[in-house]
Amino acid sequence: MQISVIELAKNLLGLKDSNSTELSKTKNPVVCLIEEWTQGKKILKGEKYKIGGSMRLGSYPAKVKKDSLLYKIYGNKSLIHERHRHRYEVNSAYKSMLEKKGVVFSANSPDGKLPEAIELNNHPWFLGVQFHPELKSRPFAPHKIFISFIQAAIKNKNLNL
Repeated sequence: MQISVIELAKNLLGLKDSNSTELSKTKNPVVCLIEEWTQGKKILKGEKYKIGGSMRLGSYPAKVKKDSLLYKIYGNKSLIHERHRHRYEVNSAYKSMLEKKGVVFSANSPDGKLPEAIELNNHPWFLGVQFHPELKSRPFAPHKIFISFIQAAIKNKNLNL
């Protein structure tokens, strides 16, 4: 999801220097540590902007947007729990700009502050997630997201995307 958001910011928003602060310094940190998020020109810092230090680790809930691809994948569930292991987050300061260009934030933390999944409304199957579905997969019991991806690939194998 993070690399997708960087590319979407570059190509849809025209912010060619968009990046993650994990990778380089940038004027457009579309992915960064929570304490690096900005609201206008004020950098949000301090303990109240950190979640478990700088690491999100373990199972977290997410609210899923109805009528989204993710909602369908999870059998029309509006609340899911998935495993996380990361320090960097999609910067919510860019959320409304991306939404205006057709990016759907299809899941967010229950308080609405942390994007958990993105989709493109003009694509047959585009889904990026902040969590790690591979951590809930087994060789003979793959995660629902992987099953949906394979089904979409088979269904759309002749499309030129």
